[in-house]
Amino acid sequence: MSDGTTIFAPASGFGRTAVAVIRISGPASASLIETMAGRRPPPRRLSLRTLRDSASGDVLDSALIVWMPGPATFTGEDMAEFHLHGGLAVRSAVMTALAAHPGCRLAEPGAFSRRAVENGRMDLTAAEGAADLIEAETDAQRRQALRQLDGVLGRKVADWRDRLIDLLAGAEAALDFSDEGDVDETALDAALHAKARAIRDEIDTVLADGRRGERLREGFVVVLSGPPNAGKSTLLNALSRRDAAIVSSIPGTTRDLIEIRCDLAGLPVLIVDTAGLRDTADPVEAEGIRRTRIRMEQADLVLALHSSDDPIDGTVSLPDRTIRVRTKADLGVDAGDIIAVSSVTGEGLDRLLSLIEERAEAALGGGDALVTRERHRDGLTRCRDHLGRVVSGPALPELLAEDLRLAVRALGEVAGRVGVEDMLDRLFSGFCIGK
Repeated sequence: MSDGTTIFAPASGFGRTAVAVIRISGPASASLIETMAGRRPPPRRLSLRTLRDSASGDVLDSALIVWMPGPATFTGEDMAEFHLHGGLAVRSAVMTALAAHPGCRLAEPGAFSRRAVENGRMDLTAAEGAADLIEAETDAQRRQALRQLDGVLGRKVADWRDRLIDLLAGAEAALDFSDEGDVDETALDAALHAKARAIRDEIDTVLADGRRGERLREGFVVVLSGPPNAGKSTLLNALSRRDAAIVSSIPGTTRDLIEIRCDLAGLPVLIVDTAGLRDTADPVEAEGIRRTRIRMEQADLVLALHSSDDPIDGTVSLPDRTIRVRTKADLGVDAGDIIAVSSVTGEGLDRLLSLIEERAEAALGGGDALVTRERHRDGLTRCRDHLGRVVSGPALPELLAEDLRLAVRALGEVAGRVGVEDMLDRLFSGFCIGK
């Protein structure tokens, strides 16, 4: 929970900007305004004020300020914002003056969102949605983040949790009154099992999503593979339209993985250039090849590149997530039914991008995934497994009630309600300062 201090941090980008926003939350928000700006403006209305250093009386800036009394604020606490001129000196001077105020300190990453969760203004899944929205690079990521911020997963988890709490209450009541002769234990067990099975099946349906949500957050991974001088780095540069990788006629130039991010029809795609596959005595190149093979195993799609002057062994079968690509099509060699591209003339690049887009759409499309993080999947999986034991058959009433308790707890961890203090520390440390 909040330690009673007032926190502040820049809520706008670093560097020189037209406007810099300083965000403040905590019990000293009102006194900060009165000390530095003279008087509080009406709630939730931007007002022009002269900001002064409370110690020296020096003018710091002419700024727009807004006063937002809690609990109807982002954090649930009293809040304020200073909209300053965006120079580095102005922002630094104002933050120094804020830090000198008793009970005030600079916010740590995610401190505002953490207070919002702790004060019940949002659950943990919505806070994660806010972080994902800030990080979103494509339209599909933006839409998914907005769904989480809107509480689509949080509401579903809350519904499951409420229903399980009702089942748990019934199971514990049956334990308390098990010696009463008029209690039909068989009927109670049948009704409880049926309701638990329904919840388990709903969770199973959500989990059977091909990990679309997590993959959409991270991006559809395309690995360029092939022997040295197959044109992998040249193709990477052509697809990214910049010199992202060094191109050389010397075999083995690429030793490490080089990654670029692309936006294909609103879907995030990560294209990875790799070391050429061959036998080598060079330990550095061998390490690069080892990393290449690991990345190929993890990839959503592998482009197996072959130069037009390099024969392809057609007897070798490739997995479904692999596409053969003939590079250097400008050399004029017939590629047959294999897609051919030229990074020099641009031939075939549009077709290749369309194929990648189709695969990405099949893997990530739909935009309806509820689970967007491994943390969500872990909690829901544990809940489902506990319910599986509940519905698997006869069990001691005490064990049945314990599985229901553990199922409720697993859902509580997803929403950030119980037993998550250490996890909160790790999670919010990855948020940006000011959020």
